[in-house]
Amino acid sequence: MRETDVGRSGLLLWQVLLVLAILGVGVATVWGWKNFTPERPGPERFVSTDADGSSQSSKPTGIPVQTVRPGGGAERVATQPGSVLAYQTVQIYAKASGFLKTQNVDIGDKVKQGDVLAIVDVPELTQSVAKAKAVFDQFKAKVEQMKARAKSAEAEHQAARASIAQAEANAKSSSAMLRYRSRQYDRLKELFDSRSIDERLVDESKQQLEAASEAERSATASVATSKAQAAAKEAKIAEAKSDILEADAGVEVARAEHERLKVQFDFATIAVPFDGVVTARYIFPGDYVRAANESSSQPLFTVQRVDRMRVIVQVADRDVPYVDVGDQAVVELDALPGQSFPAKISRLSQTEDPLTRMMNVEIDVPNPSGRIRQGMYGRVRLVLDKASDQLSIPSTCLVGRSQNGKASAFVVRDGKAKLVSIKVGDDDGVRVAVTEGLASSDQVIIRPPSNLTEGLAVVPQSEDAPKSSGGR
Repeated sequence: MRETDVGRSGLLLWQVLLVLAILGVGVATVWGWKNFTPERPGPERFVSTDADGSSQSSKPTGIPVQTVRPGGGAERVATQPGSVLAYQTVQIYAKASGFLKTQNVDIGDKVKQGDVLAIVDVPELTQSVAKAKAVFDQFKAKVEQMKARAKSAEAEHQAARASIAQAEANAKSSSAMLRYRSRQYDRLKELFDSRSIDERLVDESKQQLEAASEAERSATASVATSKAQAAAKEAKIAEAKSDILEADAGVEVARAEHERLKVQFDFATIAVPFDGVVTARYIFPGDYVRAANESSSQPLFTVQRVDRMRVIVQVADRDVPYVDVGDQAVVELDALPGQSFPAKISRLSQTEDPLTRMMNVEIDVPNPSGRIRQGMYGRVRLVLDKASDQLSIPSTCLVGRSQNGKASAFVVRDGKAKLVSIKVGDDDGVRVAVTEGLASSDQVIIRPPSNLTEGLAVVPQSEDAPKSSGGR
């Protein structure tokens, strides 16, 4: 065979093999198309049966939706911005005017209660205090003098009363002598009438009778004089007691004036009322200081108590009924990232601002390290109501708006969406409490699509774990 014939035979063989390969690929493609249906992603596939009993797969039907099962009741939580203030802030004034003599502290100094911050030089007030003290001492001495006079008057009164007793005794003695002389005179006169005695004896007896009568009148007068003297001494006692009362009143007036001036003088020494930090200083030594009751007066220092701080929060109207003293709070400050300060609500203003419809709430936060400063800003999480056993769902499950405690939500029943009516309770913006209409086993559709209608087939994509707390 010639070389040309051999080459033609080999080329023909390659052509035949190429045709057979093309036919094989075609047959395989046809067979694969008939026996394979590509799977589409989805949670389930629906199977149909042919007339001859063979089965084949079909595409899933229904709208994919995300579901959640109702969980426990939600905490009512409010998160609001908060501002930090010192627990106590006081501006310290001088009570007395004068020149600043001594300044013992400056801005940033820590002080203890009773520490002297500054001393004001008040020479005129010093003299006034000394004068008032002298007047006070003078009135006290006058009181003692009046008391001595009263004692003297009482002694004289006692002596006058004794002289009355003596005068009355003399008067009784004179009366007895007068009676004796009168009887003696009568007896002698009878004897003279009977010519038994001489007339001279009768005359002597008459003279003695007259003398006794004069003595008796003198004794009676002496009694009256003693009584008058005693009355005068008693009046002198009353006068002395009145002088004592007047002197006592003078003492009290002088005491009050001295104490008033002394208090003003003491205010020239400026002391701090509590432990804290000097946050502002407005004067320097040598400056003229005006008393607080004078016009154009200004404070000397500002002192703040910072071992405990007040965090001021404004709570919205919808949360106000749930706020109580003692509710838990967590404070986070922008200036101290990564730190939180657990605390409790300390006090409420008990009224809302009519313009903002917000109520002020104060939270005391311990600050032993002093890192929290007045003016810092952050957020406060208030736990207004603890989680309950009541069911709750995310607020995004609700269809439309709830009115009068009634709302609607879609649940999955037999692969279809069913719109159910429910009764709802508290809604904190994240979760809403459900009081009626749902069971814990229900699959509730979250964020239902706008085209979802009653009875439409749905395919649950996932199911969130039940939640029991929420917040704003």
